[in-house]
Amino acid sequence: MPATPKKTNPSMLDVARHAGVSIATVSNVINRPEKVSKATTEQVRAAISELGFVRNDAARSLATGTTSSIGMVLADLDNSLFVDMAHGAQQGADAIGLRLLLGNAACDLDRQDDYLRLFDEARVGGVLLSPMEDSLAGIERMRSHGRPMVLLNYDQDGIECCTVLVDNEEVGYLAARHLIETDCRRIAFVAGRDYYQPVHARRVGVQRAVREAGGAVLEEIDTDGLAFEDGVAVARALGERSTAQRPDGIVAVTDDIANGIADGLHAALIAEVPGDISIVGCEDNRSARSGPVALTAVQLEGAKMGQAAAELLLEEMNNPAGEHRHRTVVVRPGLVVRASTAAAPLGV
Repeated sequence: MPATPKKTNPSMLDVARHAGVSIATVSNVINRPEKVSKATTEQVRAAISELGFVRNDAARSLATGTTSSIGMVLADLDNSLFVDMAHGAQQGADAIGLRLLLGNAACDLDRQDDYLRLFDEARVGGVLLSPMEDSLAGIERMRSHGRPMVLLNYDQDGIECCTVLVDNEEVGYLAARHLIETDCRRIAFVAGRDYYQPVHARRVGVQRAVREAGGAVLEEIDTDGLAFEDGVAVARALGERSTAQRPDGIVAVTDDIANGIADGLHAALIAEVPGDISIVGCEDNRSARSGPVALTAVQLEGAKMGQAAAELLLEEMNNPAGEHRHRTVVVRPGLVVRASTAAAPLGV
């Protein structure tokens, strides 16, 4: 005789009948196992396994007013900065026994909104969000439904909520200042999508460093995107210039662009890095250490950002309405010097 197929979405009542116990006993095995004998616990768990029962946490949250999950929507998991944010947030959630549910928006506002709706429907206790663009509508909707939110790496106008930021203007400043301190005088800032808040802030920081230096000049080179291929295209364009017309120092707004420039310069024998052109990235992704040349980069401390954001969110979740005070935490960036830039002169 063929095996009886498992019922789709079996209920606690199905488990109770299969185990020959009450629904209350099944609930105790799931939520308060210390109240049930070892033999009964094993009997109920066997029934759960045989039926394929999965607890409905959304229904449980609705009934008890509690939750065991928080959501996190990240701009782009191809970028290890956001992976580091997730690791930091998970550490913060694990510390008090909460689960972290993760969504990758892939730099798509519609997909980001889909994840916010999904987490809202799942009745998570709160949401961590790292957008690349204005997300006021989605944030307001979630907060109107009683979902605390914390933003990472984005300062959203028009709403009060906790925020964890890296000083992106300082990121650009540190990158350009390092090039100037290593005797670069023709500085280029390579970036695309200036409407992304971090991109614009880094541009402002580069401009400030060059303006303060005296004797340095700045060229701003726009790209179509923020990927490796965009950097390769910039390298090809530089190859069409004379040596004197090329920058001797480049700040790339992403490490992917920086690696693409270095690869394109090397592959076409256009220039040596750092002998002819020094390059600094602005993220210190994992790719910074594995690209064509080990990349000097500004470190953004994503794990610290994620952990700080989780702590702010949990603080708001654990405080009644009106008692939580929103605040902003700013994580300071730092420069990591590697082979893509020349050593600083003595005395600098």
